[in-house]
Amino acid sequence: MKVNVTVNGRAYERDVEPRTLLAYFLREDLGLTGTHVGCDTSSCGCCVVVLDGDRAVKSCTMFAVAADGHEITTVEGLEQNGVLHPLQQAFWDSHGLQCGYCTPGMMMTLVAFLKQNPKPDKHEIREAISGNLCRCTGYQNIVKAAEQAAAELSKAAEPQTAGVK
Repeated sequence: MKVNVTVNGRAYERDVEPRTLLAYFLREDLGLTGTHVGCDTSSCGCCVVVLDGDRAVKSCTMFAVAADGHEITTVEGLEQNGVLHPLQQAFWDSHGLQCGYCTPGMMMTLVAFLKQNPKPDKHEIREAISGNLCRCTGYQNIVKAAEQAAAELSKAAEPQTAGVK
């Protein structure tokens, strides 16, 4: 079957088997290996991507053909023109990763979440990432990273009123 998708701002058209999962389409057909596959059962969240700009989906449970006509953002699409996304920078600054295997899915979950809830509290952040497993960090620094990113994104979204009295 033909699949037409936009991934990280780039249009792709590919023939895929109807049973191909989106995670494997991204990794094997498009070479975007930042989307990890940890369990194949939707339990770990390593495979999360953002669909249509604001919806986190577990790509190990979505068929590639179901993404036809949609826009997908993977972790590779966060950095723009050599500048890290505020969430990527926050993970770096807050040491929000250790082995890094869960990090792409964690980041993509949080990207979608922060679009929907730009000023979350710790409890809301923990609830948002409850579908993502991290075996290394204990989540404290991931939550700190999400808080830092939320503050940066909110600050960037505020209208500039410099010089206005």
